[in-house]
Amino acid sequence: MFLLWLRIAAGLYGVASLLAIPAVLGNHPKGHKYCIPVALGAWFFHLVASVEMLVAAHHLIPVMADEIVSTLALAIVAVFLFTFFVYRTVTFGLFALPLAFLLTVVPAIGPERYTFSSPMVRNGWIAFHVVMLLAAYAALLFSMLSSFLYLIQEKRLKGKDWAKAGVLPRPQKRPRGFLTWLPPLATMDQIATSTLRIGFVCMTVGLFAGSLIAQEDVGIGYFADPKVLLSFVMWGLYVVILFIRRSAGLRGRRAAWLTSGVFVLILCVWAANLLGSVHSSAHRFGLK
Repeated sequence: MFLLWLRIAAGLYGVASLLAIPAVLGNHPKGHKYCIPVALGAWFFHLVASVEMLVAAHHLIPVMADEIVSTLALAIVAVFLFTFFVYRTVTFGLFALPLAFLLTVVPAIGPERYTFSSPMVRNGWIAFHVVMLLAAYAALLFSMLSSFLYLIQEKRLKGKDWAKAGVLPRPQKRPRGFLTWLPPLATMDQIATSTLRIGFVCMTVGLFAGSLIAQEDVGIGYFADPKVLLSFVMWGLYVVILFIRRSAGLRGRRAAWLTSGVFVLILCVWAANLLGSVHSSAHRFGLK
């Protein structure tokens, strides 16, 4: 019976995650209104499932991998709910709720594991997983390029202002005409932020798709691969970029360096995943 409650909790975590994104990043009123009630309901069902799981296993301390992962997700959401009721902020829901969903979705499938109906469906799901992650990398790259173009345009506009004021000592430092094609600063900053948000959604969906694929072969052992864990860390860094840009109003040079650094790290993780124990064998995913 605990699998039913856990599946309900995983579904509600997914809904709460979708509500947390506009609530935190867009300050959307509906996100604030419904995010916490949905998250609280998910946590309640998750708590019931965890208690029943441990009682059925005849021990009170999580021992098995699925029990540990599920309990970790439960603790993460508990801390998030505590911070909300004490400090009245849903900001940390951007981290906690999607992470709880990703951590509970595989244990919620159960020991029988989900089996794809046909190799064609499985290969299509693999393609979806790859496309989503590549879209996330592309979005992050586009955000990085927008940030650097922001720097170029900012320097150009400052140089133009100095020239008008007559304080440029050297004529060769005057802004050049071929940079006039650059869009306004506000436009590039909006592009950088929007592509980050799109990439975050793509990466979250891609990790979910990868979890569903891997559980068919290795089950909860999917989370035992260090490179998979590192992928979740990189996903967390992606969220950090969004949070810093939103809360601190980060832009310009610092935003460019922050985005570039995380982009390089994510590329390293992507390359490492190709050599990971879960990703190393193409036949494991039905690819020849």
